[in-house]
Amino acid sequence: DVGQWHSLDGKPVTLNKKITILGFAGVDVLKRKGNFFNLNQKIYIKNKDFKDFQFVTIAPIGAEADVKLLVKGLQSLSDTSKWLFVFAPKEEINAYFSTLKLKGKLESDCGSNFVYIIDKKRNLRGRKDRDEYKEGYNAFSPSDVYNEMTDDVKVILAEYRLALKRNNSD
Repeated sequence: DVGQWHSLDGKPVTLNKKITILGFAGVDVLKRKGNFFNLNQKIYIKNKDFKDFQFVTIAPIGAEADVKLLVKGLQSLSDTSKWLFVFAPKEEINAYFSTLKLKGKLESDCGSNFVYIIDKKRNLRGRKDRDEYKEGYNAFSPSDVYNEMTDDVKVILAEYRLALKRNNSD
């Protein structure tokens, strides 16, 4: 989980019982601002009203000012209440990333263009893509976000809506 780190607004952040889009901003957050705008337009705006849906981005301590600038830009496009940022020392970010056991690696600045779908039980969700399992989505690529990630987010949200409907009828 990410609750051990401080958030931008000082409120606790957890991945537990939430459908989370997890990302790693890196030291130079503004270098990746296009990624955030792609995700905002194609994923966040369409799904932000789902009660247990959130975006969590991990950034190194010291990137708070750039994150505030980024959030200000996003606020001009949409409500950002479910865009959550947590800050940690670089070595802790690298250690956390390694516990995810992903094929990819973080760049030297503790950032990545890839984002990951984490379900309510904190399981990584992806897709079988050709002959391999696709675990993350390249937020720099509008087609990757729009074509594949949009579909996969729809699937996981539909699963939870169906389960919720089933539980309420019981």
